[in-house]
Amino acid sequence: MHDYPKTLLEFQQFFPDEMACARHLEHIRWPEGFECMACRLPGEPWRLLSRPRVLECSHCGYQTSLTAGTIMHGSRQPLHVWFWAAYLVTTQTPGMRALQFQKQLGLGRDETAFQMLHKLRVAMVRPERDGIGGEWPVELDETWVGGATQGEGRGRHHKTLVVGAVEVRPRAKAPGPDPNLPTGQAKTAHRGGHGRSIIAGRLRLQVVSGRSQKELEAFALAAVAPNSVVRTDGWIGDDNLTKLGYRHDPLSIQGDQEKTEAHLPMIHIVFGNLDAWLLGSHHGVSPKHLQAYLNEFVFRFNRRFWPMVAFDSVLNIATRLEAPTYRELYEGKRAHPIPAKPGQPVPTG
Repeated sequence: MHDYPKTLLEFQQFFPDEMACARHLEHIRWPEGFECMACRLPGEPWRLLSRPRVLECSHCGYQTSLTAGTIMHGSRQPLHVWFWAAYLVTTQTPGMRALQFQKQLGLGRDETAFQMLHKLRVAMVRPERDGIGGEWPVELDETWVGGATQGEGRGRHHKTLVVGAVEVRPRAKAPGPDPNLPTGQAKTAHRGGHGRSIIAGRLRLQVVSGRSQKELEAFALAAVAPNSVVRTDGWIGDDNLTKLGYRHDPLSIQGDQEKTEAHLPMIHIVFGNLDAWLLGSHHGVSPKHLQAYLNEFVFRFNRRFWPMVAFDSVLNIATRLEAPTYRELYEGKRAHPIPAKPGQPVPTG
């Protein structure tokens, strides 16, 4: 899709019915033309008017569901409901709560809204995504997110530790077409960085169980490109970054606000925006589902210069990922992708 719908009316014109959605999904899955999954022969398939999401091979008669092997597999919701869901979730700046999502789409059960939202969040992580950094320095730090702390004694809390890494780019080098996107649009004039001459580039966020060297190194290896400049607060867990192939730039901050502003400004702006989004849009998130929300936040953040591309991006990713199981959805299993072996790609958002 080269022309993206920029308004609700345009979206309705692009996808007026189930057949239009099926045609677009077919093009996403087979951009070079349909190929039968059984006989592997290319050719124009038969399209069943009574079942728009089913294609029938004109050679062998094998029927293929457009949603088979995608996050929409097994769903009873029509394609046009999934399209509207993807559009609303990716284009509404603050995101959508499950209750609002349910009302907007006229879903009968709140459980259906929850499942659709979390399946779409699975599709906000590009499997083959590359590491950030490279020519741009990266700020890496941790923050505590959520959790009640009142009345339980000094030092006790229920917060969740999140590690983040963000590129730092000159404002003049605002991202244009990005490898994280299926397509690109022209560069957008913008302001950012709280009046600084720098802006935040691409972002990665990951829930971790602690600040151990093992966990922080695994995150860095998966999220940051080799040989990148990595700025940290000098925590001992980051000591080995140079040996791992990074140009480590540590500075012991120890709570000094001026040092933080000078050395790690962008990642702390990101953390502040994350807290405001989780509390303002979602009124808090349970720890087991936090990673899914981090994935959504990163997806939005990395595509903030191309808001209308996000809809097409999530559909493209959705067709390449299998739907999470019921247990994975409710236990948050698909949202914690730190690899067992360092160096494997981690889809953190």
